[in-house]
Amino acid sequence: MNYKLEICANSVASCIEAQKGGAYRVELCAAVPEGGTTPSYGDIAVARELLDIKLNVIIRPRSGDFLYSALEQKIMLKDIEMARQLGVDGVVIGCLTADGEVDMERNRELIDAAGGMSVTFHRAFDMCRNPFDSLEKIISLGCQRVLTSGQRQQAEQGIPLLKELVQQAGNRIIIMPGSGINMHNIATIARETGAREFHLSARRPVESAMIYRNPNIRMGGNAVVVEEYEQQVTQSELVRHTMAALENPNNFWI
Repeated sequence: MNYKLEICANSVASCIEAQKGGAYRVELCAAVPEGGTTPSYGDIAVARELLDIKLNVIIRPRSGDFLYSALEQKIMLKDIEMARQLGVDGVVIGCLTADGEVDMERNRELIDAAGGMSVTFHRAFDMCRNPFDSLEKIISLGCQRVLTSGQRQQAEQGIPLLKELVQQAGNRIIIMPGSGINMHNIATIARETGAREFHLSARRPVESAMIYRNPNIRMGGNAVVVEEYEQQVTQSELVRHTMAALENPNNFWI
């Protein structure tokens, strides 16, 4: 069925594991627990050096909403310029108005800056007031795909809307379900929605090698719950198992 997996990679290590596992593309992000922000120059440069598969980079200057100031727009334009110079394949964007509409002016400026790079409209879409009208606006902007959970917390819950969006999109744009997708539900989501590209993390915790651990300090404070002595890293075998479950659901078992 020509399925493609995009791995949400939170580090260069995750990028490498995604490639080993047979992913078609990675989306490199920083601050994944906050919804993803633009990764560092070093992360992008080293990922591009080590990857043969497609490399997309999220362009998002901060966590929170998707209503950006002129200053934040300037930052995003500079980040797109950096990404283009480093040779990434695509950028992942999404700007909204205060009324929950697609911000045509800001998005168009970012897309123009991307030049020939692929453009994905990220899950800002899930915060839009009207998904069907918003999809038409995103198509008119010339984006290649929309990453969406069907405006629900997880894609499996958003199957009804995802199916409608796939039908509305036709061959004009790719609808790529994401959020909470794994080897156990991906075949169902594919069958029920008709989607052909999927976005997932395929991560597991990796224990820190630190021996001394100060129990009195948390770098994120009390407001941010982060396991500071482990890292979440994409695992190649999870990527392989997910693709196997997608391509051969009747013969797959774990």
